[in-house]
Amino acid sequence: MLDVNGISKSYADQELFSDVSFTVGMSDRIAVIGRNGSGKTTLFEIIAGSITPDSGTVSLRRDTAIGYLQQDVKAASGRTLLEHVSGSSDVISNLAHKISIIQEDVAEEKDGETVSSLLKELGDLQALYEAKGGYDSEHEAKIVLSGLGFAESDFGRSLSEFSGGWQTRIELARLLFLNPDILLLDEPTNYLDLETQRWFESYLKRYHGAVLITSHDRAFLNNVVRKIIAIEDDGVIFYRGNYDSYMFAREKDIETRRATARRQEMKISRQMRFIERFRAKNTKASQVQSRIKQLEKMERITVPRSTKKIRFSFPQPPQSGRVVMELKHVAKSYGQHVVYRDLNLALERGDRAALVGVNGAGKTTLLRMLAGVLPFECGERIIGHNVTIAYFAQYYIESLNPRNTIIDELRSVAPDESEQRLRGLLGAFLFGGDDVSKRISVLSGGEKTRVALARMLTRPANFLLLDEPTNHLDIPSREILTDALNAYRGTICFITHDRTLIREIANKIIEVKDGRIRVFPGGYDDYLAQSANSDAERGMLEARPSSYRPSRPATATEKRQRKASEGRLRNEHYRAISPVNQRISEVDKELAATTGRLKELEALMAKPDHYEESQNVVAVNREYAELGDSADRLTAEREKLTAEAERLKQEYHRAQAEIAG
Repeated sequence: MLDVNGISKSYADQELFSDVSFTVGMSDRIAVIGRNGSGKTTLFEIIAGSITPDSGTVSLRRDTAIGYLQQDVKAASGRTLLEHVSGSSDVISNLAHKISIIQEDVAEEKDGETVSSLLKELGDLQALYEAKGGYDSEHEAKIVLSGLGFAESDFGRSLSEFSGGWQTRIELARLLFLNPDILLLDEPTNYLDLETQRWFESYLKRYHGAVLITSHDRAFLNNVVRKIIAIEDDGVIFYRGNYDSYMFAREKDIETRRATARRQEMKISRQMRFIERFRAKNTKASQVQSRIKQLEKMERITVPRSTKKIRFSFPQPPQSGRVVMELKHVAKSYGQHVVYRDLNLALERGDRAALVGVNGAGKTTLLRMLAGVLPFECGERIIGHNVTIAYFAQYYIESLNPRNTIIDELRSVAPDESEQRLRGLLGAFLFGGDDVSKRISVLSGGEKTRVALARMLTRPANFLLLDEPTNHLDIPSREILTDALNAYRGTICFITHDRTLIREIANKIIEVKDGRIRVFPGGYDDYLAQSANSDAERGMLEARPSSYRPSRPATATEKRQRKASEGRLRNEHYRAISPVNQRISEVDKELAATTGRLKELEALMAKPDHYEESQNVVAVNREYAELGDSADRLTAEREKLTAEAERLKQEYHRAQAEIAG
């Protein structure tokens, strides 16, 4: 009946949706879902013809009628309720008017032949009037009005006597009586009580036509709809099933995409390690360039948000001068170990700089020197005009008073703030209702981290230094942290292993490597491309012969001792890491089998005939839920195993370096 082909719509700089195509059949029951402001009502307006899309077309089969219930209904007047609903059909009204005229003509006409012709036309019109329900129009109107909660005593009341909520019911009654081929219902349950909703659900199930609905009532959508059009931030998604089954499938899809993104990150890391390892070899130059090009062409996998974005107006810090912090000719050593010899760095207002580099490269040392909590042997640390500093590290979390409640912790740094504002800020960090009265001593590590971050942003400095702020935070909490840092208007320098946080926050990357730093303007993906190219170019230059001073050769005894130590270390490392790698391999196989079966079940659930046997549906849903839990468990186990393997490797490399001297 309806074909939507490639429609797009934007307002100013906001794109609501792009290149959307779908069809609507006679018996479809479709929910259009999405956050407020995502474009649901706009989509309905385009289908109804009251708004023109920026591109694309909407095609209706000939003689297809659309009925559109809008959220804001204008009050009608001048007629009674029953007259308004039963007389709302232009077709029936026109037929009744024609029948009345012909009846008058028959009574006045004297010519037999003309009377015979008029009687034939009258018969045809009366048959059509009956087929259109003309003789039963009042009866049908009363059934609909009664179902929507109107009493018989209301039927003779003037429309102007009804309040706004009842005006919406009147318009809904009129549309249901008209029985259009397609119903567009924008929040139809807003003013319906529970009993009326149940009647309305039953009516829509029997309705001979297509229904498209927007609603915040999950039970209503689950009971009525069989298809979902979801306007999400990452595009418009189409799904066969009700609301709950869509949300379940959506979460599983997000998990799958996260796993795929992790695998892609591992692949990128392998490529970067290859480039780093062989950048100085002329014989590998073509392979290095090939892998750089592969990285440039690789389309990055994006993972949509799984949590609702909470907007909160965080207190903003006073503005600093243009140059926030400078380190000039700084040298820093730990005993004989030199970390920096001649370090120079300037950070400017508005920088969101991420420090990146391998563990042990000196990132935390650099951050602590910037914070002023770590002295250095020589050089200068120059603080810019009107700069105030806040340094977030593990000890900051430990400084929380375990006897305080969560809200007391915020009140300790902002005694003049209102209770409502403090609760609003805590709500932005996922502490709502009675949660704010919990004592710090009973909180988990992630909850303490969120409290510490909230406390820091209650009275924010204009220069934040963050050392692994995502430690102990789950994915929803990390997304909230991202929201908070995006809302913050000061300067940030931070260390994290969370690449998503770097991608969403950083506008500058500072690479720490071999006692030197390199500054890359732009985001994390820009850094990956730039660093790969510059490393390869520098590697080819460094591969050229150069003069150097050889160190003292090791004695034969020293060589034997070092070789024996390396052998013992290698054996210990393999004994420790082998069972971890073995389990990772087993988990990967189990996860692949589980994911494969989940996809098979999703394909099965997408088939309409699957729902004909209720027992099969229950069994499949049960298996799908159990497999989903297994996939979650296996994914979590793999992450822990991977972290353990990485820890063992780091220990092995450090021990190797010590043996090598």
